[in-house]
Amino acid sequence: DVQLQASGGGLVQAGGSLRLSCVVSGFSFDDYNMGWFRQAPGKEREGVSCISTIDGSTYYSDSVKGRFTISTDNAKNTVYLQMDSLKPEDTAVYYCARTCPQPDYWGQGTQVTVSS
Repeated sequence: DVQLQASGGGLVQAGGSLRLSCVVSGFSFDDYNMGWFRQAPGKEREGVSCISTIDGSTYYSDSVKGRFTISTDNAKNTVYLQMDSLKPEDTAVYYCARTCPQPDYWGQGTQVTVSS
């Protein structure tokens, strides 16, 4: 069965960094785009970043462009989200997902809290 296990969230001060990881299993990692989404309290879930595991092409939302970096380690079936220069408005539950922009499987979410 398809599984996505996200980790790496936590509490960080504004300007700090975190790296999220998502280990996947149950499908061929190379056959799908992988993405990160987030949902802040009281807001809809939004797409943050997406990467092609085939050619490495990437997409970033305007709100994170230049601060976040998505990458993969295909040998480890893992997708990462390096988050730098974090802002309080980045506070949210972050989810990894298979395929983007319309995911068909979601991970369980990891909380990121950025204090001012």
